[in-house]
Amino acid sequence: MDIKRPGTQPSGKGPPDYFTGTVRIDPLFSPPDPARVAGALVTFEPGARTAWHTHPLGQTLVVTAGCGWAQREGGPVEEIRPGDVVWFPPGEKHWHGATPTTAMTHIAIQEKLNGSPVDWLEQVTDEQYQP
Repeated sequence: MDIKRPGTQPSGKGPPDYFTGTVRIDPLFSPPDPARVAGALVTFEPGARTAWHTHPLGQTLVVTAGCGWAQREGGPVEEIRPGDVVWFPPGEKHWHGATPTTAMTHIAIQEKLNGSPVDWLEQVTDEQYQP
């Protein structure tokens, strides 16, 4: 058994190659192989968002605070709020983040395939970010 206590895993900043704006990533769990699932608490300040990306085995988001937006390629920008659970199927190109005026926090859960849980793509432009 392994218990992760609050404050024992350092917070990190969302790297600018993969995020626009201020994003804090707090790791929750990432068990060793052969386990593949990992989770993090991700907080987006107003206007912050991910770049476009896909997940080889899909991704689940559980919104815990604030108000955010999510979009899959070719679809509308969707509002997401606390209690919403969002599923992105494997390979679906998408982005998610805060609205321009409100921060948003979610738990992100995804599995690794061949050691990687995500494939990062291009940044979401300001034009794409506006619904």
